[in-house]
Amino acid sequence: MITDDLRYPIGKYSTPQNITSSDREKFLAIIEQLPSKMIEAIQGLNDAQLDTPYRENGWTVRQVVHHVVDSHVNAYIRFKFALTEDNPTIKPYNENLWAELPEAKTGAVEISLPFIDAIHHRWVIMMKSMSEDQWARTYIHPEKKVTSRLDEVLSLYAWHSEHHTAHITSLRKRMNW
Repeated sequence: MITDDLRYPIGKYSTPQNITSSDREKFLAIIEQLPSKMIEAIQGLNDAQLDTPYRENGWTVRQVVHHVVDSHVNAYIRFKFALTEDNPTIKPYNENLWAELPEAKTGAVEISLPFIDAIHHRWVIMMKSMSEDQWARTYIHPEKKVTSRLDEVLSLYAWHSEHHTAHITSLRKRMNW
């Protein structure tokens, strides 16, 4: 679904009910394809374009790319905790403050692209080997006071992958880049 809301160009996330193995395969494919989709989305952009916010008061394209690394590294680690501990409480982070740190605000996107590729490669290997019981494992998010199943987290990060890619591609379309 494509929307006119610049903040949510593919719509807001909604947790699906009863995630099937077919759903997981679809979500996994999105996660697996993100590195190439992200490279394609920023292909040919110059520094001025990378420093353009995708919406008023929004992050720049550069910050979006670096945010995807920060977020997905955290997701990967959270999966590892959930697979090796019983319902662990994960460590939250302030994504807005992280996006304002110098390496996220001004660092070359070429630094983060291989990182996205490596994390996704390892994450996909892990997820493709998970059993039904492992997909039902959980972790607790202390700030949101929510317990999340790993299959739900997979669906969230598939959406997150498409969400941030769409921030960039919709900006490119609007700016005719």
